[in-house]
Amino acid sequence: MSRGIRVTVRGAFDSLSPGQRETLLASAADHDFLNTSYTPEGYLAYDVAARPFFTFRYLIEAADDEDLDVTATRGELLAVEWLDTHGYGYKNLTAAAVDPAEVPLGARGRRTAAKNH
Repeated sequence: MSRGIRVTVRGAFDSLSPGQRETLLASAADHDFLNTSYTPEGYLAYDVAARPFFTFRYLIEAADDEDLDVTATRGELLAVEWLDTHGYGYKNLTAAAVDPAEVPLGARGRRTAAKNH
């Protein structure tokens, strides 16, 4: 059995060429922080016009017994692969994994859950 784990990988672009920066700026609307989602292929969000930072969001299927740290590393490797494939330098990568099933419900979530039971 498996479960969907949310992995967030953060970092900063490093040593972008003027052409790379221009390419990122031209695609910025497709990578808006306001429309992010966790997807199997990963969602890349950035605002290079304001700062060099980026975030990848992955929804990774993990075995029930897979440690969250292992899943976070898998997400980080996916981000590195994408960055390397596209020729972008990067630094300060960090990755964190969260199992949504283990996140406590807030007040709104508790009310919704109570109504459904």
